[in-house]
Amino acid sequence: MLRNKSLTYLPALLITIAIAVASLWENPQLPKAVAQRDLLVHGILYVLLAASWAVPICRTFPARALPYIYVCAGAIAYGGLMEILQRCCTLTRTASMADLYADIVGAVIGVVIIGLFEVSIYRYPDKK
Repeated sequence: MLRNKSLTYLPALLITIAIAVASLWENPQLPKAVAQRDLLVHGILYVLLAASWAVPICRTFPARALPYIYVCAGAIAYGGLMEILQRCCTLTRTASMADLYADIVGAVIGVVIIGLFEVSIYRYPDKK
């Protein structure tokens, strides 16, 4: 466990920045294998994004559903923003509704996974 609570957000911040860089990078020369699995990559990135934000935020408010909804909504909004920025601010990237749908599915899966994990911790704590 990290001693400094602000450091618990560091993985989430790094993932958020990495997604922005990957989404807005001009002239993407992606390997063909990655380009063919674009929707899967989007889904995985947004599972990581939502999960990385859900852990520190939802541990602040244990056994509450609202933080999970906020994290999921935030990840979805971020995905939408990245698609809009791809359309407006890049010459070589395009916005895609399919990518946004993959982002939504990934965000929901990430929040559900962390939610189920957190519920199991609080419901069945270690008996030491």
